[in-house]
Amino acid sequence: MTSAFHRLLKRLMEAAIAICLGLCLLFLPLNGRVDAARTSMSGKYVDDTISVARSLQETIAIPKDAEGRETAEAEAVFLITDYISRYRNRSQFNELVSYTTMQTALNAMAGHYKNSNRPLPEKLKDRLNQELAKAEKIVAEGR
Repeated sequence: MTSAFHRLLKRLMEAAIAICLGLCLLFLPLNGRVDAARTSMSGKYVDDTISVARSLQETIAIPKDAEGRETAEAEAVFLITDYISRYRNRSQFNELVSYTTMQTALNAMAGHYKNSNRPLPEKLKDRLNQELAKAEKIVAEGR
């Protein structure tokens, strides 16, 4: 008798746990913040390219000892990821000279920020500024 009671109790506990876990899976994702939906891209390639290039040039210009440099660098990495994610798999854009020029600059900048906690070296700053300016010019020409 007690054995049957223990089995029944065990099955009821398992069912209760399964129901609780199911409810948690249903309702917990709904109350969290969703960063994947947050984007700074307008979907207009020319505008986005110019905006990203200018924003990154501003980040590059921040002095080494400036307050908030780390925050600006983190925002730059988010912006780079957002831009690349938006246009990487779209053949109408990713085959353009302006995109490949931007991608070269963005990869170099993001690589430095993700792998180093040091400010950008002057040589890399110069190269990035040249590539970003070139990408801005090319995209404005429609290439």
